[in-house]
Amino acid sequence: MGQTMAEKILARHAISGEVEPGRIIRARVDCVLLNDVTGPLSFKQFREMGATHVAEPERVVLVCDHFAPAPSLAAAHGLKAMRQFAEEQRIPHFFDVGQGGIEHTLLPERRLIAPGDLIIGGDSHTCTYGAFNAFGTGLGSTDIAAAMALGELWFLVPESVRFMFRGAKRPYVTGKDIILRVLREIGADGATYQAMEFAGEGIASLTIDERMAVCNMAVEGGAKTGIVVPDAITDAWARDNAAPRPYELVAPDPDAQYAATYTFDLADFGPMIARPHSPANVVPLDEVVGTHVDQVYIGNCANGTLTDLRQAVALLGGRHVAHGTRAIVVPATQRVYAQAMAEGLLAQLVEAGVAVSTPTCGACFGGHMGLLDDGEVAITTTNRNFRGRMGHAGAQVYLANAYVAAAAAVAGEIVDPAEVAGAASPAKGGTV
Repeated sequence: MGQTMAEKILARHAISGEVEPGRIIRARVDCVLLNDVTGPLSFKQFREMGATHVAEPERVVLVCDHFAPAPSLAAAHGLKAMRQFAEEQRIPHFFDVGQGGIEHTLLPERRLIAPGDLIIGGDSHTCTYGAFNAFGTGLGSTDIAAAMALGELWFLVPESVRFMFRGAKRPYVTGKDIILRVLREIGADGATYQAMEFAGEGIASLTIDERMAVCNMAVEGGAKTGIVVPDAITDAWARDNAAPRPYELVAPDPDAQYAATYTFDLADFGPMIARPHSPANVVPLDEVVGTHVDQVYIGNCANGTLTDLRQAVALLGGRHVAHGTRAIVVPATQRVYAQAMAEGLLAQLVEAGVAVSTPTCGACFGGHMGLLDDGEVAITTTNRNFRGRMGHAGAQVYLANAYVAAAAAVAGEIVDPAEVAGAASPAKGGTV
């Protein structure tokens, strides 16, 4: 019987056990990722289980990105714990404030992962690495601690679900819309503990950045991971950016077995919006047009890329944020920030009245740098809109792509990006 991509990657890392859905295996891991929220918890568990040394320090990555820069004394304590553990265990891949950025954008940028890798992280959106043909999954602090101590961990082999995309994207449709369309179809628990496999010429048309957006939200459907079938784009990325070690692109076998298969035509849908209070509460854009927006937020681990910033400037460049609306843009990493600066993107955003932040997860998870008050409405490129996720429980959060978010910043309400793009640029401080 053939194997899916998830099964093949787990089989290549297996130390013991049969790689079949529902079976438990022991497997070595290529990368263990911790941030400043879950890291200190893992360090505590690491010590309590009697561990004294990280098995393979070069396979551990510590990133200060959630409460960074520190907005409180408690946050400062967590960041200090990261620095101390990195020093104590001689972790070579430690990224402090101003040195890295948001973890899931940072690792592929710094050549720390490769196709076929098995990556675990103390963050649910570790599934983002499927964009690079790797198996990434989020785990709890105790499991992360055990993996640091042993260099291996147990895994329950997941079933796989295949999502096929045909055709070509309509205007202003991005990878964000593709995953939102999937979530509309399957719901918030439609792929619980399964591997989501993304394939077809529609997926092949996406950039690496857009593939990150797709895989990033696999967990919002309950999935263990999400993985893109490799192609020439994957290969080109890997040749220039993969970790400097042998790797192999992993494709599914023609006779691989799937729990279910879904097929979509990209020509059938335009931009999608997730309404409050679930990433799976998805509707076409036209169903929410006219909704007033108090805040626009463009950024996060998969939608603060250079692609997203370019999309934002395509709508905001030469225009201005509407009166009564505020906009925040967060480049995902220091390198993205520098590239956006070199291209003149940041200057255009600032001229448009946008607040541009240092790379941080801050507002995405409701930590700092842009929280919402009771009754406020936001449209954001982040991955979750649960009640209270970005501030007050009475706030309303809509999820969308960067084109749609930027158009809302200009109009002061949710609007079709084509309307903003087709309108003459207003005077500074005006609205469309």
